[in-house]
Amino acid sequence: MNALGHPRLHLRATTSTNDRARELAQAGAPHGTLVTASEQSAGRGRQGRTWSAPAGQALLMSLVLDRPPLLLPLAAGVAIAEVAGPSARLKWPNDVLVEDRKVAGILAESRPPAGWVVLGIGVNVAVRVDDLPPELHGTAGTLGLRPVDVEPTLERVLAELERVLALEAAALLDAYRARDALRGREISWSGGRGRAAGIDGAGHLVVELPDGGRSALAAGEVHLTG
Repeated sequence: MNALGHPRLHLRATTSTNDRARELAQAGAPHGTLVTASEQSAGRGRQGRTWSAPAGQALLMSLVLDRPPLLLPLAAGVAIAEVAGPSARLKWPNDVLVEDRKVAGILAESRPPAGWVVLGIGVNVAVRVDDLPPELHGTAGTLGLRPVDVEPTLERVLAELERVLALEAAALLDAYRARDALRGREISWSGGRGRAAGIDGAGHLVVELPDGGRSALAAGEVHLTG
């Protein structure tokens, strides 16, 4: 298989790196194909949200991966957290936090019959929070680096992804749990509320319910409530 990041398409501006990577995947692009952009006008997050970043200040990237592991979003989170530093924590299922502020997000989009996944990653490398839309000022974070650090950050992310994707599932889950931002904290989601109790062997979020029971969330959005 190709190393991650080869071949690479870099765009000055695009709608979404995931859109371009998906087009390339549908056209037969090989495993490891990378799309990056200095600016995107319609970057997507989960739940239909947009991903906003000033031009040239964020790492905007999407990878084409052939038959990736089931725990891919968790693996990507671990890799980015390693790059973000020892204080970085992981908010299930796909956010990287520093001091409880989101510095990176992950969006994996697949077409199961074709066997490939497009892994989209956005990292606020040199973003100034004040330059983001006002509604993000209370939740967004940044690595606090310089625009010239975007490319070196990309190289580190690709290297960490290569390393983490080679881990056995048990080792990956241990690495994720060591950075779990939710464990022991009160959370809510569309189906209820409870206390986060860690990640199970399938990568699901385990929740202790108010009635004493437990539930495992396979997907969805969770929010801290306390």
